[in-house]
Amino acid sequence: MNQSNSLKTQTLQVGGMDCGSCAKTIEASLQQLSGVMSASVSFATGRVRVSYDSHLLSEAEIKNRIIVLGYTVDVAPAKTLQVQISGMDCGSCAKTIEVGLQQITGVSEAAVSFTTGRSQISYDPQQVSETTIYQRIQALGYTVEQSLEGSISHHGHSCDHDHDHDHAGEQGSRGAGEQDNGEVEEKLLQTQNTIVTNWNFWITNRRGQSVILAGIGLVLGLLAQYLALPIWIARAFYGIGIVVAGYPIARAGLFELRLRRADMNLLMTISVIGAVILGDWFEAALVVFLFSLGTTLQVFTFGRTRNAIRNLMDLTPSTATVKRNHQEVTVAVDSVRVGEILTIRPGQRVALDGVVVSGMSAIDQSPITGESIPEDKAPGDIVFAGTLNQTGFLEVKVTHTARDTTVAKIIHLVEEAQSSRAPTQQWVDKFAEIYTPIVIVSAIAIALIPPLLFAQPINVWLYRALVLLVIACPCALVISTPVSIVSAIGAATWHGVLFKGGYALEKAGHLTSLAFDKTGTLTQGEPVVQKIYDLDGVNSNFVLSIAASLEQQSEHPLAKAIVATAKAQALELKTIENFTAYPGKGVAAQVDGNLYLVGNRRLFADFGVTLSTAESLLTEIESLGQTTVLVGNSHKLLGVIALADGLRLEAAEAVRLLKRLGMRDVIMLTGDRTPVAKQIAQQLEITDYRAELLPEDKLQAIQQLRRSGIVGMVGDGINDAPALATADISFAVGGIDIALETADVVLVGSDLRRLAYAVNLSRRTVSVIQQNVIFSLVTKGLFLLLGTLGFVGLAIAVLADTGTSLLVTANGMRLFRAKGERGR
Repeated sequence: MNQSNSLKTQTLQVGGMDCGSCAKTIEASLQQLSGVMSASVSFATGRVRVSYDSHLLSEAEIKNRIIVLGYTVDVAPAKTLQVQISGMDCGSCAKTIEVGLQQITGVSEAAVSFTTGRSQISYDPQQVSETTIYQRIQALGYTVEQSLEGSISHHGHSCDHDHDHDHAGEQGSRGAGEQDNGEVEEKLLQTQNTIVTNWNFWITNRRGQSVILAGIGLVLGLLAQYLALPIWIARAFYGIGIVVAGYPIARAGLFELRLRRADMNLLMTISVIGAVILGDWFEAALVVFLFSLGTTLQVFTFGRTRNAIRNLMDLTPSTATVKRNHQEVTVAVDSVRVGEILTIRPGQRVALDGVVVSGMSAIDQSPITGESIPEDKAPGDIVFAGTLNQTGFLEVKVTHTARDTTVAKIIHLVEEAQSSRAPTQQWVDKFAEIYTPIVIVSAIAIALIPPLLFAQPINVWLYRALVLLVIACPCALVISTPVSIVSAIGAATWHGVLFKGGYALEKAGHLTSLAFDKTGTLTQGEPVVQKIYDLDGVNSNFVLSIAASLEQQSEHPLAKAIVATAKAQALELKTIENFTAYPGKGVAAQVDGNLYLVGNRRLFADFGVTLSTAESLLTEIESLGQTTVLVGNSHKLLGVIALADGLRLEAAEAVRLLKRLGMRDVIMLTGDRTPVAKQIAQQLEITDYRAELLPEDKLQAIQQLRRSGIVGMVGDGINDAPALATADISFAVGGIDIALETADVVLVGSDLRRLAYAVNLSRRTVSVIQQNVIFSLVTKGLFLLLGTLGFVGLAIAVLADTGTSLLVTANGMRLFRAKGERGR
């Protein structure tokens, strides 16, 4: 059992304490509970801070103990602070910050994600200030870049120290908002190539400067040895390199020692000091140089990966042009209120989500939906912040403030997803916590046992022990999974697919079956005219024109479909007189003095119009699952309009793509009638369909499928919530607001073909993770063996460790290039 994962800290508000002795009573009583690590009670604030093992004790039991003592208790109001932290080299750095923050009185919880560089801290503002939290992070050797509210300078802090690194690689500018997603992605893909030649990074960045100075010291030391100068001169040059590049390493290592933790910085510090004691100054300097070079490259590269999604925010303009008092004014986008009117000219980006109220244009929505083809917009259409207006002038009514735009929600979702731990990563973290102590103990044993028991040379075995200490930190293994997850989620976002975490990404890679809800998922969710049947030689256009003329004022879905079809065919809508609606039956009106009827059988029966000659046709149409609308006059039936829920245009191709990927089962679940389901299934070449299902029936169908594999459910999140919740992984299409709440994976642009992209990307991600983990384990095992046998020196061990870390990072970043089945 891993106690570090189960250790919780909770701050409670206690009422009823009369004096300081009450606080002592509560404190002593809580400390008697099995599982309580520590308990501190403040009479002045009425707060109780308890650290406990959640495997042995629950929060409810702690509260009950306080209540039994005669006091009231509630969870103390906590404030949450989110900050961006830079300077982390690997996952152990994140753990160091977490432990360091949790030791602050008043901090109830701290979660730090190495993959995103974000930290979420819950704290009691009456016990600790934001300033103290920032100072602790800085004292641990890291940089606080910005809070969720903006730059840290807004709070009066500007942290700059040894863990600074190149922000050109991590920060975008508003000018980046003019780039399309292809340009942004290309920049990300060029990261590995640009780091070596980015002289600005090496010259102006403190990390880069220390690497250069360490390299110069190493070269000068070698030159002094080659020229046979006095040994102290070479050692002086080596010493300069060791001190310059080794100081931040040693500083971080000492902090780790204070926290009773052993990370790479501490192990490297011990190894370098040991090499100097053994008189091997050259190797000590080489180790420091190689380690500094490797971690610098890793921080820069991972920083680029980490900030891929932040380029989305750069697409949103910082200002907006708003109509106020009949004038156009440019204001900060944060000051624009819902309901105000934006003006957007060709070539400008949309500043906020809204609805077009005037004008027509083509909008490039690729940053949001992944669609490469611009979409035409007209009054009534929705536009998203960050998209590019290409051709016309638009006036847009704002529907969401800057904090609530679709792009803001996407960024928040993706950052949360990148922070979550995939199942493989959880396993790796547990393995690493066991691996490092075992190797350290082995190193101590190697250093002591041969010299003490077998009279072996202490220098030889001490050196081998130092080599093992270098190999003890599993940096490459720890980052092997998160770098792949971050890269894949970033790539998916640019293609209109949002994964809500590493779990969803990995699970989608193991899918064996995919079930679709029909209505609104495979179909458009709205009736569409399928065919117009004319009778007695009447022209079908005349039938459609009469029906649309009578239905043009109706809001009924069938009426709207008929009118839309007539307008699409540019048919004339005639002027009507004496309009009468018959609820549940249809409508009647006069056109050019003649009475016409549009409705169902009951309407025509009321007017005495016989349908005997058309009964076989009506039965045939309805057997196909289509709805009939009858059109006639007061004497006879003139035609029949057949309507049905239309298929999505891309649905058939989406199913074919999934089958091409080897998806074992593609199933359709629907509450619709069997004839309707059969027809849809045949059109989509789906052999397994289940009709006339209630929501609980869909749930049972998913449970049955799960007995034989990993099952995904695709729906709109409205009427299929139980089935979506029951599936191993759920996919949502439709509105972003609904989808974000209901599914593990969201198809932002509602293009079903992206399902194949999502599954394919997930499979590639699982494969890359497996490659990274296996490569890291094999490399570590090999060098442990070689180091123990004395075939590997300190420098080679460091080079192997940092080299492996860089290789797994580069391999994970290949997922940025992931394309879908359609090459998108």
